[in-house]
Amino acid sequence: MSDDEDVAPAVKKSRVFYGSLEEKERERLNAEMASSMVTGSDAVKAGIEAGNINISSGETLEMEERVSERQQEALAEFERRRRARQIMVSTDDAEVKAGLRALGEPITLFGEGPADRRERLRSVLSVVGPDALKKSRKDEERAKRSRDECQQTWYHEGSATLKNARLWLARYSLPRAMRRLEAARIQKDVAEATKVVRQQELHKSLRNLNNFCSQIGDDRPISFCHFSPDSKMLATASWSGLCKLWSVPDCTLIRTLRGHNTNVGAVVFRPEAGVSLDQADVNLASCAADGSVKLWNLESDEPVADIEGHSDRVSRVAWHPSGRFLGTTCYDNSWRLWDLEVQEEILHQEGHSKGVHDLSFHPDGSLVATGGLDAFGRVWDLRTGRCVVFLEGHLKEIYSLHFSPNGYHLATGSGDNTCKVWELRNRKCLYTVPAHQNLLSAVRFQPTDGHFLLTGAYDNTAKVWSHPGWTPLKTLAGHEGKVMGVDVSPDGKLIATCSYDRTFKLWLSE
Repeated sequence: MSDDEDVAPAVKKSRVFYGSLEEKERERLNAEMASSMVTGSDAVKAGIEAGNINISSGETLEMEERVSERQQEALAEFERRRRARQIMVSTDDAEVKAGLRALGEPITLFGEGPADRRERLRSVLSVVGPDALKKSRKDEERAKRSRDECQQTWYHEGSATLKNARLWLARYSLPRAMRRLEAARIQKDVAEATKVVRQQELHKSLRNLNNFCSQIGDDRPISFCHFSPDSKMLATASWSGLCKLWSVPDCTLIRTLRGHNTNVGAVVFRPEAGVSLDQADVNLASCAADGSVKLWNLESDEPVADIEGHSDRVSRVAWHPSGRFLGTTCYDNSWRLWDLEVQEEILHQEGHSKGVHDLSFHPDGSLVATGGLDAFGRVWDLRTGRCVVFLEGHLKEIYSLHFSPNGYHLATGSGDNTCKVWELRNRKCLYTVPAHQNLLSAVRFQPTDGHFLLTGAYDNTAKVWSHPGWTPLKTLAGHEGKVMGVDVSPDGKLIATCSYDRTFKLWLSE
């Protein structure tokens, strides 16, 4: 063993304290606290000076306020739940969905059942209040009531000239209707075999229709053509602003009517023009895209009168069978009736939701049919001013209408490539003719007895259809552009077509 290992370890002496330890411990704790406060405040000051600690004056966070906010939220949630338990919600799932829809909430969520939906509605009502649903329903009822009021028919007092015109129209149309019905009774007594033979002869002659005359009518497309009442003249309208009168059947130019400055939509002869009317009287009317309507006689190249009042495009004009009234259709969603005897507008009729493109007067003079860009047609009673038939069925715009001489059939041509024939006696569509490959621009019944229907379309053809039966008899092909207008001469012998290719053609049965 070494000498170091022999040395005994030093004994640690224990300290002996006299007095109480409490005082010494208190002094020690106070000293430690003072030293820590000094070093802590120094560290905070150093952090502030270094920019690591940002302290703004006046920003304090009171824990008591934070606790009180949480308490208020909890109390509000308890109060909302209490209100929700008191709200009565229907057990009918349809009513629950209607209530959610009325409050602007989704009517169903993914994976949500009827019970969950009821609870969601109850929860929403506890927030917005139970009266919110009643209020929304009242608002809906009020809005529905206002919509119903807007849709109701309303009337305003008309002028004395309108009243006199309607009385005159009633006295004019009723005797004509009686004569038409008497002729129908006489026709009914004709033997069926005789009717069949006549129909077969007519169909045979229509199948033999051929191009009799073709004439370049203008430098721009020809938009409209119309035969004179004596079948000896043809009037054409062009996009150049010119209207021209041609002799029939040799197609020589008689007169050029100059007055329009833009596309002419239509030019029509007045009833009895060239028959009993004097050439110095108003014999024609025309309209243009700038809203102008002009009246012409057969002696001058200049218009004898202008009809003012339209601010939008006037697409068609038509004479009443009496020759006293003139109807115009406008793209301001209305059509108008003008009385040439008193020389003023007597009716400005609205009713279409889009522009009105065409109108046609009933052979008796009692009704007028209008068709517009809203795809609907309307038949108006001129003696009362009421819309008596609403024509619903076309898928696109109606561009042409024409009454049959029998008085109860109306043909409409539309942009949906079809021609519909309407039965006015039961106010239904009688037949839909799938007529062409493009929109129909014009439809015309045979003016004498309505035994065939003529249609023209933008597929460059015009077609002849039997009536009744609606079988295709003849396709009039020959135009190089879309057919803009068609017409049948009053004697039923000639057919005229005009086209975008600047020509018009006459068709005659050999």
